[in-house]
Amino acid sequence: MSSSNWVNKTILLIASQTISQFGSTLVQFAIMWYITLETKSGVMMTISIICGFLPSFFLSPFAGVWADRYNRRLIIALSDSFIAFSTLILAILFLLGYDYIWLLFVVMAIRSIGSGIQSPAVSAIIPQFVPKDKLLRVNGINSTIHSIVMLVSPMVSAFLLAVASIEAIFFIDVFTALIAVLTLVFFLKIPAHHKALERRAKSYLEDMKEGINYIRTHKYIRHFFLFCIFFFFLIAPVSFLTPLQVTRNYGSDVWRLTAIEVAFSIGMMLGGIIVSYLKGFKNKIHTMAFASSITAITTFALGFDILFWLYLVIIFSMGLAVPLFHTNSNVLLQEKVEEEYLGRVFGLFSMIASSMVPIGMLVFGPLADVVSIEIILLATGAVLLLLSFLLSRNKELLSYGE
Repeated sequence: MSSSNWVNKTILLIASQTISQFGSTLVQFAIMWYITLETKSGVMMTISIICGFLPSFFLSPFAGVWADRYNRRLIIALSDSFIAFSTLILAILFLLGYDYIWLLFVVMAIRSIGSGIQSPAVSAIIPQFVPKDKLLRVNGINSTIHSIVMLVSPMVSAFLLAVASIEAIFFIDVFTALIAVLTLVFFLKIPAHHKALERRAKSYLEDMKEGINYIRTHKYIRHFFLFCIFFFFLIAPVSFLTPLQVTRNYGSDVWRLTAIEVAFSIGMMLGGIIVSYLKGFKNKIHTMAFASSITAITTFALGFDILFWLYLVIIFSMGLAVPLFHTNSNVLLQEKVEEEYLGRVFGLFSMIASSMVPIGMLVFGPLADVVSIEIILLATGAVLLLLSFLLSRNKELLSYGE
């Protein structure tokens, strides 16, 4: 494949997914704030989180099989269309006066289904046309753009809610999804991978069992997933409890809560740029262990009584580590896992990544009402540091991280 060919395909894929993600994120924040303002209920917010998380969690392993059995480009386009159609129906119902909160919960669950189907396909399609030696840069650029979207979207969503109706934001999502789908269908020409072209003698369940056996028989994948289970569980407090910590220790000023989000997003953006142009350590496991150590040290540091500006510096530093970890973990799987199993492996990885933080909050959330958040952060930071050390010494993973 010529250099310009894969570059053009990469630009089209990332551009279409960025446009779609921007619209989806606008809706995500708009729904969250609408429920908050209309109900002022923690129970309602909890229900919304469950609706946005559970469908994707249960669907991810099945979505991984679909990503390996069928044309990944079409799966991405269909899931985008599915999400956009549900949002369009919601917009029409709201315009007709059926502005019920339960409708938002239903649509959040539907959108979660679409995201759960799409995620493994997006991760698995990139190695089909991007050369292996360019995967780290492409994933780094993608991570940077994702961080920019996450930085800009809340501000744009808040502005739109102040000057327009929530239905207008729903229609923006439909429009951005339409652009993404048309780009994927008519402009992005990626042939179906080998397994999708085969006549399927195996049943769906046999394909799933084959994927599970593949993971079981590859020790480095098992070790990697086991590390991720503990890692994502332990970062739950620093992911969700820091806004509450800021409110308790520094006051309930909205600008402070905004400042920590902005500091984290800017850190992620810079981290993505660093990954794109600096490859990091020769061994990707060393880079992941380094990023995990930064997360551990910054989590531990937030457990002390410090000035707010220093708190922001620590949050910014934590943001730097996110692309270092996630980009290298994605590339490690993209490089080492055989193409016909990529969807199933990424399906399980997506399930782990999306589930362990909420599960962690089931433990650490109630605990934060019994002991101080500072103690929780000190404890989880210390365990994360030990976990990072163990990762850096894992011979099985190190042998595959080169």
